[in-house]
Amino acid sequence: MAFLGLRKWSTPIAKPLWPFMIAGSITAYLVYGAQASGVRSAEWRKDPRNPYAAQIAAESLH
Repeated sequence: MAFLGLRKWSTPIAKPLWPFMIAGSITAYLVYGAQASGVRSAEWRKDPRNPYAAQIAAESLH
């Protein structure tokens, strides 16, 4: 018997969605890696539109 739509046991949320959570975290990691390598590539290293240009220049001096 349900009281106000609540059941005795909760509906599982994380258990059936774990493959999507794993795939989402792998995708986020790969996108982050692609962005980091793209920003540090030779083509974009000295471009003034690169927001990390100053940080890359400071790292290359050391």
